[in-house]
Amino acid sequence: MSQFRNSQTIPDLRKVRINPDYWYPLAWAHQVGKAKVLGAVFAGRPIAIARTQSGKIFALEDRCAHRQFPLSLGVVCGDHLQCGYHAWRYDQHGRISAIPYAGPDTVPPPGVRSYPCREAYGAIFVFPGHPDLADQVPLPEIALRDSPDYKPMCFSRQVDCHYSFMHENLMDMNHQFLHRRLMGKIRPELLGTARGDGWVEARYHFHHLGGRRHSGSDLLSFGGDHAEKEYDVMTIRTEYPYQTLTIAGRDSEFPSVGLWCVYVPKDPDQKTNQSFGILMIRKPRIPGLIHVLWPLLRHFAEAVFAEDRMAVEAEQRAYDELGRDRNQEVYPVTLAVRELLISRGIAPKPDECG
Repeated sequence: MSQFRNSQTIPDLRKVRINPDYWYPLAWAHQVGKAKVLGAVFAGRPIAIARTQSGKIFALEDRCAHRQFPLSLGVVCGDHLQCGYHAWRYDQHGRISAIPYAGPDTVPPPGVRSYPCREAYGAIFVFPGHPDLADQVPLPEIALRDSPDYKPMCFSRQVDCHYSFMHENLMDMNHQFLHRRLMGKIRPELLGTARGDGWVEARYHFHHLGGRRHSGSDLLSFGGDHAEKEYDVMTIRTEYPYQTLTIAGRDSEFPSVGLWCVYVPKDPDQKTNQSFGILMIRKPRIPGLIHVLWPLLRHFAEAVFAEDRMAVEAEQRAYDELGRDRNQEVYPVTLAVRELLISRGIAPKPDECG
């Protein structure tokens, strides 16, 4: 990867906005019951996600065209969403279908924007970009999510940093020293890298210093076979705008652990993101064992994420205090991810680069 540029020549990634022309999860499906509505946000845009009594979902701009009152505070009526202020009604396309007190000659004003919306993998995905592109852009593939051989664990946490810090954190496994309390003394070995149109991948193996595996490391492969415990390979891939991670034996066809995640910007400056993740853990051969260990697995996963969140939020605070990115990055994998995020993202306008 010697062709990657020195970090001093790369534009300020922390001002690059995420590309909206992809499918992003804005809520878990269970959060929006029948005849319910939920307020969400994408990069400062308020979005109301509603589910009809029949179970169909739709998403609208979360502002009534009348007085800008949040539609997420309204009521689902049949296949329509009724504003909680003056009871204006909207159909799933954002058109005004009724104004209860309007006279027969009243011409309804333009409605609100609607967003393409799909339900998959236990999440509700919204396409915040150009609506004409929605049918051309596929949903992400999360193959293990619905496999009976795996048990999924879902996460959604607010992290106060630019989404790019999250991508860099996951791809660069040299930060494992941060997790020494949870993972023990391990040294990552970069086995190889690859890149293509819209993606960057890195493969690692971890050496356990002192010759003993830490209990935290064993938790990551407890559903795997003996070969995976002897020599496991972690493969991390940024396929814009998503990330995946798998842990598997060198010659194993099925990973012991799979992770899919994406970081959805919340504010207009994109300095805060909602991290959505699905961790898929292969069930061990002993029936019921995974249910016994599930609380421990969740506690471990939450603890690792908490340490990562502490680190990336510290990076964001330093960026804000210094007024620019002073990171002296030298790791080729991180430089490759930066190039990918810059090339696929929305570059800042000239007046935003000062």
